Amino acid sequence: MPTPHNPPAAVRRALRKLGADIHDARRRRRLPMAVVAQRAFTSRSTLQRVEAGDTSVSIGIYAGVLQALGLLDGLSQVADISNDRVGQALATAELPKHAHLKRPAGTLRDG
Repeated sequence: MPTPHNPPAAVRRALRKLGADIHDARRRRRLPMAVVAQRAFTSRSTLQRVEAGDTSVSIGIYAGVLQALGLLDGLSQVADISNDRVGQALATAELPKHAHLKRPAGTLRDG
């Protein structure tokens, strides 16, 4: 079982890609590391770790860096229900086939 210090390969790949994308976004904006780090309320060395996809950096730091680059909206969509096809399918499968309305006590049915 992976430990927090040695996450699965898929997690490491995803964070390396995120870090590289953050690095590219910062460079496209022509922002020096010091400026982005200051805006994200972190250090330049931590920003370097984010751009390297370090798995030990908290998600809060990643979010702060994304906000400093104007990219935070994408993070809020990651687990949004509209992007969760598996969750939607499972929820739909659990829906009852027929809905039964409860009648208030004392009401008569037509029949």
